[in-house]
Amino acid sequence: MDSVLDHGVVLDSELTLQCHVNKVASACYYHTRRLKQVCRLLGPNVTSTLVSAFVLSRLDYCNAILAGLPKSTTAPLQRAQNAAARMVTRLGPRDHVSNALRSLHWLPVQERITYELCLLMHLVYNNRAPSYLADSVTATANLSRRT
Repeated sequence: MDSVLDHGVVLDSELTLQCHVNKVASACYYHTRRLKQVCRLLGPNVTSTLVSAFVLSRLDYCNAILAGLPKSTTAPLQRAQNAAARMVTRLGPRDHVSNALRSLHWLPVQERITYELCLLMHLVYNNRAPSYLADSVTATANLSRRT
């Protein structure tokens, strides 16, 4: 499969982003395995902070390009996040991870993507986004709250 790396995003010839997702998931698993070697020596708060720095930052980088992809495509990212949550909360490989994600205040991958897009649009709407981003967005309706 032909692919190109541009600003940390792997684009394949069919633009499925499967190659990018696999590369990000692989990096997340790598950092999770490395942190697992020392997490027994650290407390859960320190481990959670390290996972946020090394794993969740990889999941969040340029994740807006993953918007609209089917869950089957982003599933490797969710599995990588689940593995990191299991390590932080010291769950077994077959334990359910939803409560762990909730206790860590980590959004699942699909919701992280939606959150990132909503945050970007909020910044654009309030004129706090970079000009190159604000110039590429056009308001299509003026919505106001009615009380």
